[in-house]
Amino acid sequence: MKISLGKKTLLYPAPVCVVGTYDQAGKPNVMTAAWAGIFCSSPPCIAVSLRKATYTYGNIMERKAFTVSLPSEEYIHQADYFGMASGRDEDKFARTRLTPVKGELVDAPFVKEFPLALECSLHSSVQIGLHTEFIGEILDVKAEESCVGPDGLPDIEKIRPLLFSPEGRKYHGVGKFLGSAFQMGRMI
Repeated sequence: MKISLGKKTLLYPAPVCVVGTYDQAGKPNVMTAAWAGIFCSSPPCIAVSLRKATYTYGNIMERKAFTVSLPSEEYIHQADYFGMASGRDEDKFARTRLTPVKGELVDAPFVKEFPLALECSLHSSVQIGLHTEFIGEILDVKAEESCVGPDGLPDIEKIRPLLFSPEGRKYHGVGKFLGSAFQMGRMI
C-alpha cells in the first residue's frame, strides 16, 4: 500500500551538475545544481533550474551561455562546496584548486578535472515559481578520454557521476548494471 507524502520534489536520482559561467568582469564561476536534466533530443538541450538569488542566474542572463560539468565521485567535496559558497564572495576555483577551462563554443568555463562537460548556449528561460528553468542547447560534449568506452561514448562506470537524493540531501554513487534499455522489455 502506498502512502501520500504530499507535494514534494522527489524524483530519483537527481544528477549532481556543476554549472559554469563568467561574471561581468570575466571571472569564472561555478555552482552545483541538482535540478537538471535532458530537456530535448533534437535539438539537444539540457534544462537547469536556478533561483534568481544565485550569482549564476545573473551570469547566464548576461552572457547567454553556460556549461554543465559532471563531477566524479573523487570530487564530492569540491562539488558540495560549489553549492555552499557564492561566487559573489569567493573565487571557488582558487579555493578548490580546480581549473577553469574556457569553452571553445560558448562564453562560459567548465571544470577541467571533471570527466564530462557540456557547452550550452541559452535557448530560452522560463520563470516557474521560485526557480527559473534555463534551457541550454548543447553545442558540444567534452569527455575525458579515459572515460570513453570502446563505442566512442562516455561510460557511466568510468565517469562515476554523483547522484543526489533530495529527501535527505545525500550524495550517492551509481549502482550496479541491471540490463540494456530497449532489450529488457523483449523478455516479456
